[in-house]
Amino acid sequence: MNHTVQTFFTPAGTDRPPNYEMLKEEHEVATLGAPHNPAPPTSTVIHIQSETSVPDHVVWSLFNTLFMNSCCLGFIAFAYSVKSRDRKMVGDLTGAQAYASTAKSLNIWALILGILMTILLIIIPILILQAYQ
Repeated sequence: MNHTVQTFFTPAGTDRPPNYEMLKEEHEVATLGAPHNPAPPTSTVIHIQSETSVPDHVVWSLFNTLFMNSCCLGFIAFAYSVKSRDRKMVGDLTGAQAYASTAKSLNIWALILGILMTILLIIIPILILQAYQ
């Protein structure tokens, strides 16, 4: 067996011994030799596609279904919202956007009709009561 003893000297001007990383690097260079490839190291970049956010309007549809379900538009919007969510889970973003757009339109109409009906249900009885007085 060939044992060699290597003496490490502290760098001039410092009173501290060399740190562990420097000793380890010197040992690796002595054992493995200098790197043979003079080319710079290459890197690989992996692009991870982030999930595109497609709003499915399920909460809005549920609200319209429970509170302002005029002409059953809220329920139909809820069905389209669930279909949009299903398409998104499968990975069909185009189909999910199409169903979400339909659900949004139905929700807007359900909200407008619900507000109009609520206002009319408040104003018409007041007008009728004023007419009989």
